[in-house]
Amino acid sequence: MEPVYYPVIGLARTIFALQGLKFTVKGDENIPATGGAVIAINHTGYMDFTYAGLPARTTKRYIRFMAKKEVFDNPISGPIMRALKHIPVDRAAGAESYHEAVNRLKAGELVGVYPEATISRSFELKDFKSGAARMAIEANVPIIPIVIWGAQRVWTKGFPKRLGRTNTPISMAVGEPIAPYEPASALTAQLHKTMESMLLDLQKDYPHEPGAYWVPARLGGTAPTLEEANAMDAAEAAEKAARRTQAE
Repeated sequence: MEPVYYPVIGLARTIFALQGLKFTVKGDENIPATGGAVIAINHTGYMDFTYAGLPARTTKRYIRFMAKKEVFDNPISGPIMRALKHIPVDRAAGAESYHEAVNRLKAGELVGVYPEATISRSFELKDFKSGAARMAIEANVPIIPIVIWGAQRVWTKGFPKRLGRTNTPISMAVGEPIAPYEPASALTAQLHKTMESMLLDLQKDYPHEPGAYWVPARLGGTAPTLEEANAMDAAEAAEKAARRTQAE
């Protein structure tokens, strides 16, 4: 029984309907009806995780997402995240959340992770961290890739929210389970290659607006290139580190 998660999903679907979001999902049959699995999701916007859980409902499953600790510290979102049994991640000390995720996987749960760790400003796939692969190997469960396209139009980094009725199309694809194997670096590389191919395929039939901020430069948009976005991320990280040093 999920006394909180179930009604929250119902509320979310009502909100999506009011926003006029138009979902297209393919491959949801790849979500297993039972057993643990790492759900690896690309990261283009703040609402990704609310959409990524929808394919799992085909088999009446729930995904426990790994999310940064700050979300759990918030007085509004924190109690909800804990009630939904999501997993807080302290980026300065991630061992505890990693072990919690592995235990959840061994117990037969679906654990959602962002291999890119942070939102991609370019909307291209960034380099992947190895955590998803390492968890799958340790728990001996498959990785199931999910790619989402269009979520960046609703709310993404550096741009205003568009949470009203926008009638935004959002496409999702669920890939076939990838069995765990070592080394983790090779499994991570395969995951990245698979998700990149899935994303390119998803983009083929999506209506892109020339020159739009949410469209990758490769497709004629004004989003930064992956290299430019990486430089922006590095500069932001350095600025945050400098602020922390000054605070100390």
